[in-house]
Amino acid sequence: MEKILLINGPNLNRLGKREPEKYGNTSLSELEESFNAFALENNAETVCFQSNYEGAIIDAIHNAEDTDVQGIIINPGAYTHYSYAIRDAIAGITKPVIEVHITNVHAREEFRHVSVTAPVTCGQIVGLGIQGYNLALKALLHIIRGGS
Repeated sequence: MEKILLINGPNLNRLGKREPEKYGNTSLSELEESFNAFALENNAETVCFQSNYEGAIIDAIHNAEDTDVQGIIINPGAYTHYSYAIRDAIAGITKPVIEVHITNVHAREEFRHVSVTAPVTCGQIVGLGIQGYNLALKALLHIIRGGS
């Protein structure tokens, strides 16, 4: 059974309360519970982590390299657009990483159109709501299990 780390970045602890017209009414704990159940259905287990602090996110990425975690799904939140430190942390590990965003960042404010983290990930899923997390898990498991 593959072990996957789910990292949610800044402000995602406010899911269900923050701008529900953009992010929906599902709380972070509900998202994680649903994600964990979906992972089990796909013969995987998950570790969920959320932080509003860049350094804590970097530490989680680094720590994953030295554990039995086989891949990472990350929603870096606003750090997506300017955190070269998170980008370098992702680039500095060997585990596959998929970036996910609840909203379509390309249809939002101009500053959200560029992801500095996406180029060092296996792929990016945007704009599909919280369902994007499940799609990211399916894609990541496909990669880990030797799919092309």
